[in-house]
Amino acid sequence: MARNNSKTEEKPTPKKNKNGGARFPNGGGPQPGAGRPAFEPTDAERKQVEALSGYGLPIDQIAVLVRDGIHVDTLRAHFANELISGKAKANGQIGQTLFQKAMGGDTTAMIWWSKTQMRWAETQKHEVTGADGGALEFTRIERTIIKKLDEKQPD
Repeated sequence: MARNNSKTEEKPTPKKNKNGGARFPNGGGPQPGAGRPAFEPTDAERKQVEALSGYGLPIDQIAVLVRDGIHVDTLRAHFANELISGKAKANGQIGQTLFQKAMGGDTTAMIWWSKTQMRWAETQKHEVTGADGGALEFTRIERTIIKKLDEKQPD
């Protein structure tokens, strides 16, 4: 005669490993070859990122335009050189054009160059005078303390 156990049978639960994750004795868990393949940038993607960086697009917008969108961390990890060189090449071309315009007599380019590269600055002198351009006159100077910060005010 079969015994009727009132207790329900419990399924064995996996034991926890030292990191708090489950440990599967029968080989469960992550499998070799499972998951997304490692990201490998193509030459076309490298050129695209370099160009977009040179155009001044922010990194998060560049990441959206690579493939169907990649994470910003992936962009930084795999395209660090292109992000830097794209900006540097663009700056070099703009600088060359500005220099050529300044050397050709373009006054605006000359002013811009002198301010940014030669650290020239326009200065203005401000003078404060009294009535009719005379000297300022002070009849009384006093100091008033309204409240000390470190003292409690009486209630």
